[in-house]
Amino acid sequence: MQLRGDLYLLGAAFIWGTTFAFQVTGMEELGPFGYAAARYLVGFFSVLAIWYGFRGQRARARAIGTYASGWKAGLAAGGIMFIATTLQQVGMTETTAGKTAFITALYIVLVPLGAVFLGRRIRRENWAGAGLAVVGLYLLSLHGSFSVAHGDVIIFISSFFWTAHILFVDRFAARVDAIELSVAQIFVCTVGSIVLAAFFETVTAQALLHSWLPIFYGGVMSAGVAFTLQILGQQYAEPGPAAIIMSFESVFGALAGWLLLGEVLTRVEIMGCVLMFFGMIVTQAGLFRRQRRRGIA
Repeated sequence: MQLRGDLYLLGAAFIWGTTFAFQVTGMEELGPFGYAAARYLVGFFSVLAIWYGFRGQRARARAIGTYASGWKAGLAAGGIMFIATTLQQVGMTETTAGKTAFITALYIVLVPLGAVFLGRRIRRENWAGAGLAVVGLYLLSLHGSFSVAHGDVIIFISSFFWTAHILFVDRFAARVDAIELSVAQIFVCTVGSIVLAAFFETVTAQALLHSWLPIFYGGVMSAGVAFTLQILGQQYAEPGPAAIIMSFESVFGALAGWLLLGEVLTRVEIMGCVLMFFGMIVTQAGLFRRQRRRGIA
């Protein structure tokens, strides 16, 4: 079951990573809040359709007494996620995309630390995998240069909220209806982004029409499918490995930029991807050993 959770999370990371290429083109016509509002609105209706499709499963859960509402937990998760995304969007205006990816993904280390603080045990292979992943992410994102700007500080603060979101979902994903949790959190992000766009940006119908493909992909696939996969995956995966697997959005983002936008991957960046891959393998090695022992037993 844990392997299934890891595959869900890897699928989410793939979608988030490929969304980056669409996000770049989407914000050629729209501001960050306008694009976020449009894609979250589309994402909300997509997860609402998923929620409707699972109505039979919820009815059976109610009949046998295993149903637990995910609305309240989803509203709280949405509040955390909205703060994280807003800080990230603001910080991105004052720093580079590469540094944004690196600083945000510091949750690779912050999640295990937070899990330990909350009384969860983090295995040694998870710490080793996190270390490899951080080094790999540095090589992939920063090109050997690092200086601290005001935007970097804002994004660093956002990484704590992403950490809180991962730990919050880890706590509730297996206890409540995961689809309801997803619908509620996307609803909060939709409303919040619409309010920010209304106050700080001018969104035109022409800009929305020109950006329909990035909005559709970012809404249906990223906001709708990927965040739902995250919640489903964290029902089974431990928080430490989950953070490392989800950080692979940076690798998939770099590959998508190469394939879709014509961006060039240097040898250093390729080495970063390789180190991140080995970091994920290290975190999973212990799981495979434990499963083999159970099979032998």
